[in-house]
Amino acid sequence: MPQTHRGAAPLRGRLGPFVLLLSALLGVGLAAPPASADGKQRLTDFLKGLHSLKANFEQITFNGDGTRMTKGHGTFYLQRPGRFRWEYQAPNKQVIVADGKRVYLHDLDLDQVSHQSEEKALRGTPALLLATDTPVDRDFNVRDVESTDGREWVELTPKAADSEVVRIELGFGPTGLESMMMKDSFGQDTRLNFSDSKRNPALDAALFKFDEKTGGDFLSFD
Repeated sequence: MPQTHRGAAPLRGRLGPFVLLLSALLGVGLAAPPASADGKQRLTDFLKGLHSLKANFEQITFNGDGTRMTKGHGTFYLQRPGRFRWEYQAPNKQVIVADGKRVYLHDLDLDQVSHQSEEKALRGTPALLLATDTPVDRDFNVRDVESTDGREWVELTPKAADSEVVRIELGFGPTGLESMMMKDSFGQDTRLNFSDSKRNPALDAALFKFDEKTGGDFLSFD
């Protein structure tokens, strides 16, 4: 039976680093970026012409003192605007589906589904760069960062006061996006690597539909 948790924390808090990972896919599958005047233009160039995306990912999350907390991997699918699917294989099996209106988090180990409107779940997160076609500077401050390793770095900081994200840094090298570092409001750092990425593949529409008849607890966070 569906349950509504109006006083509970928003779903984006429960998604934790999962939603944050979407931002890293800005450059997956793309060639090295052309020279540009600023970071904002660089991100605009990357997003231009991006309709769909598929990639495998590996994620490592560290706590505030640099100790590794979790290491996971899975597969990500994107269909702009507003649709994505994230199949997380480890350390816990989870599936995250956004159908353009709502975001569903299905924890297979707990047999539980949490869901919230896409607008609330993604507000203030870098996922907005992929889920919508709005200009980058509407939701983020963008600036170039001085390089210390030969790569070109761009920093994004969200304008929303209640964002789960404090800072994102994108590192671009000869092959495109090579590094991603994110810090959240809990002091955790997330680092990402990607492989087998495909830009603008044909994706089955069924990937972005969630069966609300799925068993287990069904919790609404609106």
